[in-house]
Amino acid sequence: MRFRSLQSRIVVFFVALLLTVQVAGFGLISHAIKNYAARTIRHELAVGERIFQRVLEQNAHQLALATSILADDYGFRQAISSVNQKRLALALDVHRERVGAEVMMLINPKHIVLADSNRSTLTNKPFPFPELIRESEKTGSASMILVSNDRLYQFVLVPVTVPAAWIVLGFPIDDRLAADLGELASLQISFLRRTDNEEWKLFASTLPAALQPALLDHMRGVAAVDSTPLMVLDGEKFQTLTSSVSKIGEKPVFAVLQRSLNDALLPFDALQANLLVLTLIGLVISVAGSIFTARNVSRPVTQLAKLANEIEQGNYLQAAEMDRADEIGKLASAFNHMRQAIADRENRISTLAYKDALTGLPNRILFNDRLHQALGSSLRSGQPLTVLIMDLDHFKDVNDTLGHHMGDLLLEEVATRLQTTLARQSDTLARLGGDEFAVLLPADDAKAARSVALRLLEALDVPITLNGHAVDVGGSIGIASYPEHGTDAGTLLQRADVAMYAAKRGNSGVAVYDPRDDDHTAERLSLLGDLKHAVEFNELMLCYQPQLDLQTGTVESVEALIRWRHPRRGYIAPDLFIPFAEQSGYIKTITRWVLAEAFRKAAECHANRLPIRISVNISARDLAGAELQETCIELIQLYRVEPEWIRLEITEGAIMDDPTRAMETLEALHGMGFDLSIDDFGKGYSSLSYLKKLPVDELKIDKSFVMGMVCDKDDAMIVRSTIDLGHNMGLRVVAEGVENAEDLHLLKQLRCDLAQGFLISKPLSSNDLMKWLSEFRSRPISENAHFADTAQNRPARNSSFSVVKSG
Repeated sequence: MRFRSLQSRIVVFFVALLLTVQVAGFGLISHAIKNYAARTIRHELAVGERIFQRVLEQNAHQLALATSILADDYGFRQAISSVNQKRLALALDVHRERVGAEVMMLINPKHIVLADSNRSTLTNKPFPFPELIRESEKTGSASMILVSNDRLYQFVLVPVTVPAAWIVLGFPIDDRLAADLGELASLQISFLRRTDNEEWKLFASTLPAALQPALLDHMRGVAAVDSTPLMVLDGEKFQTLTSSVSKIGEKPVFAVLQRSLNDALLPFDALQANLLVLTLIGLVISVAGSIFTARNVSRPVTQLAKLANEIEQGNYLQAAEMDRADEIGKLASAFNHMRQAIADRENRISTLAYKDALTGLPNRILFNDRLHQALGSSLRSGQPLTVLIMDLDHFKDVNDTLGHHMGDLLLEEVATRLQTTLARQSDTLARLGGDEFAVLLPADDAKAARSVALRLLEALDVPITLNGHAVDVGGSIGIASYPEHGTDAGTLLQRADVAMYAAKRGNSGVAVYDPRDDDHTAERLSLLGDLKHAVEFNELMLCYQPQLDLQTGTVESVEALIRWRHPRRGYIAPDLFIPFAEQSGYIKTITRWVLAEAFRKAAECHANRLPIRISVNISARDLAGAELQETCIELIQLYRVEPEWIRLEITEGAIMDDPTRAMETLEALHGMGFDLSIDDFGKGYSSLSYLKKLPVDELKIDKSFVMGMVCDKDDAMIVRSTIDLGHNMGLRVVAEGVENAEDLHLLKQLRCDLAQGFLISKPLSSNDLMKWLSEFRSRPISENAHFADTAQNRPARNSSFSVVKSG
């Protein structure tokens, strides 16, 4: 029987399962028996201890009673009064024999032994156990277990009133008493005590003589007498309870009560033997039953496996024939139903694999297949073909407002209208998914396809009624043609999709693919990689353009302008790579680099006694995140720069992208001590409601107004109004693009604060700025104040430089 077969695995499983259960059960039962025996023994030891204590108490009571009777005997009292030791000793001896005591003594009030039944050397000497007398004085009589003459006794002391004296009886605690107590409690009892040299002495024990030395050896090795509830004596385990029977002195007497675990488990040995026999019988029955069950299961499974192989080969004609009412028969019936269902499903799949289930239009798979076929035909014939991608406008609103069921009805109606609009059978309309449709126009170029696209949009102009709701639905269509926009199916679909999004952004309805709309061109991806390389390898640089104070003729601020000299492409204008950096999110890295350079330059200028304020442009993405504040704090600490040495410029558009977040960021920066400036004011939204709330210190007039204000009255009016507005709001006003003396002179007349442009200086490199500032400041102040008068002969424009901000 192969172990790989189902039959062998069933047999092995059931045998292993039974063995596991039986072994586990046997182990659990054995463990339970041992626990039960241990609990029983602990209970027996506790009961035995109580019996042992009660017996000692009864013995003491009986001895005390007998002694009290003797003390009341007239003749005994006469003997005591006569002080005749022989007569006393005789009376004591007679009474000792009568009560069965071994020792009997008479003690006077001075604690002197007057007489001893054993006529020992204690006569006329102090009583050796004063603690017994002290206990009698407290309670009237006393009983204690004490050691006398190297033997263990239970002493009982009873007072005699007339004449005053004490009678002491001693009852020996020996092997006979231990045997009586052990038989009464069904336990082994031993009495032990430490000697003066810290050795253990055994006074009495019911243990076999062979085990008594082992008990002493074990007690010699323990730190505390009650620390070993389980004791092993000569290989035999004993549950142990140690009880102190005398607490007098530093060497008390202990009673060790024990019960053998082997004796306690003896009644259960037969039960465990029976369990083992049952386990073996169950194993044999399990093997036989599992073999029978395995064969009964594996045969029909093998037959069904053969039928499954037939189905795998595409043969659905043969059925499983099993005349059984059990689960195997039900499995065979289900197998036959599955076989028929697979056959039916394959037929449906072959029909619906290329159809959209909702609209009945060709799906993406069929559309791609027809597009490949059309491309092959166009390649052979040289005719063009065009792909249209259409996305419905506001479809999500319909789903969210009216529900997905209404959205499905809308898609069905749209599909019907679009299909009706296409006149030729060669044209293919497909639903690619969601609210996206595609049209394949063989032999049409982009111009012809545009006409078709307009007709498709026109078909959607009439509102669609859905359960009484009139829904206006429109669309955006992108067009890509072979071979103009691509020579393979993937490229055409991708570029038609780009054109569709361009149409949606421009709200134009229809758009033909334009590479400028494609954010995923190889050139743009390459540019992103080069831009990252430029930051890492210092290909970027900052130039600085001075700003002239028109009232004092001084230069106390400059604007930082970014430049990129590409090692292969040469100069790349900022208006090409800065917008791309903003779109890709890389602008934050560039901003951090620009800020670091500006902070470093500000620190350098102030260290060289050229106090200057540097303006840095900040983008909308910088205002939207929390990194800008953290970066400024780090750079202040790194370069030891004062915040007022840096001015941050923000465009109106950056503020209006997210006014709430922008104002929070600007408030935080202004609170840190930075000056804030609105750049290109008048070119954007010019929202005065936000302007009055912003913590700005400066407005910059866009150069498009400054450069035309001498010739254009409207530009001049805008410049004048902006200056007046800024001053009325307590702001400085800076004019950009000052390239001739007339502009500068007019700005002075309009009381503009600062001017920036080629007339004053072109953007300077870091080293040239230091030199320019030194030379400028070395000139007389009067000459700088009348800068406009001395600049008439300067060229109006230097075409080799352009002012482009850092974004």
